Amino acid sequence: MINISQLNKEFESRVRLGIMSVLMVNDWVDFSEMKSLLEITDGNLASHSNALEKSNYIEVKKEFVGKKPKTSYRVTQSGRTAFTEHLNALEKLLGK
Repeated sequence: MINISQLNKEFESRVRLGIMSVLMVNDWVDFSEMKSLLEITDGNLASHSNALEKSNYIEVKKEFVGKKPKTSYRVTQSGRTAFTEHLNALEKLLGK
């Protein structure tokens, strides 16, 4: 019997899966790079990254470089743990 309650609801969205996947293998990723990698709109990235930040799965850093604002993301330790557990649950579901 497979228990799907082990899947994390926060990662159901393909955008959130993408954000977390990128951050699991990179240290800091800036807004423009993330948007380009995932081929999503500004609004999509902003809303999904806000949700992940509220869950304490990612950290958002906002700063100015010269006179331009720069937003960057990185995965938190609790985000790394939660995403790894989610992937493990998916593997069990797939019978791997």
